[in-house]
Amino acid sequence: MCTLFIADLHLSEHEPAITAGFLRFLKEQAVYADALYILGDFFDFWIGDDDPNPLHPQIAQALMQLKNAGIPCYFIHGNRDFLIGSRFAKESGITILPQEKVLEIYQHRILILHGDTLCTDDESYQRYRKKVHNKLIQRLFLLLPLFIRLRIADKMRTRSQHANRYKSETIMDVNSQTVIDTFKHFNTQWMIHGHTHRPAIHTVEIEGENHYRGVLGAWHTEGSMFKVTAENIELISFPF
Repeated sequence: MCTLFIADLHLSEHEPAITAGFLRFLKEQAVYADALYILGDFFDFWIGDDDPNPLHPQIAQALMQLKNAGIPCYFIHGNRDFLIGSRFAKESGITILPQEKVLEIYQHRILILHGDTLCTDDESYQRYRKKVHNKLIQRLFLLLPLFIRLRIADKMRTRSQHANRYKSETIMDVNSQTVIDTFKHFNTQWMIHGHTHRPAIHTVEIEGENHYRGVLGAWHTEGSMFKVTAENIELISFPF
């Protein structure tokens, strides 16, 4: 019995090796799990469920096969794919969760989230995040023609890459006090997230008690997952 967690695959038609690695992961590992959780940035970008990109139905079909095999798949939006909606959820069989979710599995109490809300030192990003998560702005964006949405997404991605070159590694990582406040708010011993692309398990001492922050790696050259069982919570990397 185990539950698997992954994040930051950044699936794209330009990275076929990552897609092949994910499909192999579903067949060789996820199919034996009790459940799979995808913690955001599953796709490199998402401009709407109506995007005819052939990668999307391919991935949806693979996830539906997992569901039909009896393994539920849950999804939390990331900063790249926050527009994934009900249509893709229906086609893939995934269940979309809120941005923060507490799980109680195998006697573990675990908070799961994408992780970008923990990076509060990056004030410009947090301002951007607040804007793009505005429901009205999202609805207006989705009303635009597809080619305009794609053009906007390309510009935003380029702008983000340029801005990040001039940000320190510290600013783009989590804020320690925000992590502590989040642990206290949700009253969990563990949290698991992605976003920062810095795989590790950090010990966080709060009022004399150890808590643990697990960070998933991005799927750049290898896969990354957390495997949770009744006995253990471990971070595992594996080849595509």
